[in-house]
Amino acid sequence: MIPLSVLDLVPIREGSDVSGALAEAGALAKVAEEAGYKRFWVAEHHASPGIAGGATSVVISHIGHCTSTIRIGSGGIMLPNHNPFVIAEQFGALDGLFPGRVDLGLGRAPGAAPILGQALRKDLSRAAEYFPQDVVELRALFTGDIELPITATPGLGAKVEMWMLGSSLFGAQLAARLGMPYAFASHFAPDHLDAALSTYREQFRPSDYLDKPHVMAAMTVICADSDAEAELLASSQDQSFVRLRSGDPGKLPPPVPGYRESLDMSAQGMLQRMDVARAVGSPETVRAKIASFVERTQADEIIVSGATFDPLARQESLRLTMSTLGR
Repeated sequence: MIPLSVLDLVPIREGSDVSGALAEAGALAKVAEEAGYKRFWVAEHHASPGIAGGATSVVISHIGHCTSTIRIGSGGIMLPNHNPFVIAEQFGALDGLFPGRVDLGLGRAPGAAPILGQALRKDLSRAAEYFPQDVVELRALFTGDIELPITATPGLGAKVEMWMLGSSLFGAQLAARLGMPYAFASHFAPDHLDAALSTYREQFRPSDYLDKPHVMAAMTVICADSDAEAELLASSQDQSFVRLRSGDPGKLPPPVPGYRESLDMSAQGMLQRMDVARAVGSPETVRAKIASFVERTQADEIIVSGATFDPLARQESLRLTMSTLGR
């Protein structure tokens, strides 16, 4: 079976706080490492009352100190929110702290509502236009393969593994042109999955960093002893997703029996669209759905997402998922 990794949004549960969410993320990373997952990535999201991963580089450092061997990194850093030099310094420092373990996944979206641009004092739509140029500059700050007027210290010489993230053809085309590994956010944006992976593979140009296409695809995976138990656990994330898409985000709520059936047809359809990259159920169900997804995508790696209200249930889900795949 192909390598499995973990994507964590560092969710804040109802009744908990940022401190609790960070402690739970660290505990989850330890479980992921012990179970044999390859990477543990944290995503950059802002101004959400239910997500504690906004200061992504700081959270990655926390995860690094909680673990010792698993690769750690971003899934991803939303580069238009930042400038390449600052990210080079941050991830150069992470590489100094955790040498040979750091991944830098880069995305073009802001990771929040448009008002974020005002808070950052940036025109994010214009910043996004410079995304390809900024990716090239950031890589050069690590490698020195392009002469730049300034040197990032820490940064230059850091062995950071850079990834392109995407949910559309844009990221696929850019990753192919730059010869970078590509991670597709199929767990929440599956519509362009097949077209993006095909585009990436067809247009890929070998680089000094990667000689052939390398794809990671994301899935929502929640594994429990039975299908019914897993669906109940997944109802917390379903609620959060519906609230987010309805413009009313909040903390991760407790599970609700029969939640999907209680929704109107529009909300049910919104969730069903995500089922393309969803494996929720017993070990047997999860194994079959992951195998089917891998066959469809021919992915080189799978990264699993999926929040549960009970943090111990998420830990057990990671263990069961890995064991059911024969690890």
